[in-house]
Amino acid sequence: MNKNSVFFIADDDPDDQEIFVKALREIDEFCMCIIASDGREAVEKLLSLQPPLPDFIFLDLNMPRMDGRQTLREIKKHTHLQPIPVIIYSTSADKKEMQETMEMGAALFLQKPNRFDDLCKFLEQIIKQQKD
Repeated sequence: MNKNSVFFIADDDPDDQEIFVKALREIDEFCMCIIASDGREAVEKLLSLQPPLPDFIFLDLNMPRMDGRQTLREIKKHTHLQPIPVIIYSTSADKKEMQETMEMGAALFLQKPNRFDDLCKFLEQIIKQQKD
């Protein structure tokens, strides 16, 4: 029996949350998606989760209360969360931000695609890599 993928996304934009979940459902109708609206809520939810833990954590950089960088730092402080790949998912294409977050432990930096199909393709690649 294949394990269903569990995604966690922290993004303060409800439209981006909806598009992300819709893209996931398009490629894997059985995947699970946990949503947080800012970094502080993300950390609280991640620390209170019972298994299964997420396979991937997606963080927007610009969120209120705790931004993506602060959230990434906080996630990496917790041993049981450290193995989970954190993907920065942002409108930014700033090379300095990309480098900084990668040095902080992000697995990838994805600029939010303009096209729904591109997001689906990226998420499909991630799920395929995880199941291989």
